[in-house]
Amino acid sequence: MSSNNITEALGRAVLSSESDAIIAADRDGLITFWNPGAERIFGHPADAAVGKSLDLIIPERLRDAHWRGYAEVMRTGRSRYGAGDLLSVPGVRSDGERVSLEFTIVPLPDLEGGLSGVVAVLRDVTARFDELKALRRRLAER
Repeated sequence: MSSNNITEALGRAVLSSESDAIIAADRDGLITFWNPGAERIFGHPADAAVGKSLDLIIPERLRDAHWRGYAEVMRTGRSRYGAGDLLSVPGVRSDGERVSLEFTIVPLPDLEGGLSGVVAVLRDVTARFDELKALRRRLAER
């Protein structure tokens, strides 16, 4: 198998994984890619998510802050969350339930040197977050 074939097979395997959500959005924050991991974590099938705003998964109370940050990334082409720092935020599932997320983003360059959008790789850390909250609560009670 050639190096190109290996790279293509690896890309298909990663993008079709159910473990982590991989979501791409354009400059305006419209979803352009939604993998099986995003379906599992957020509960929306790809055909219901693609073409929709990222507001689909952002809790309403956090949308203003999200869009300010998103606009800054689109303007500057930079984000500290693309260089290895994890962003920890709540998200919302299709049933309205909260989900705790950690993610990084990958800026998608356009032909003019700007950005055409971003790809986010998100992991559901709800169980770990809830466990830490419970431990902190027990410590505070002592």
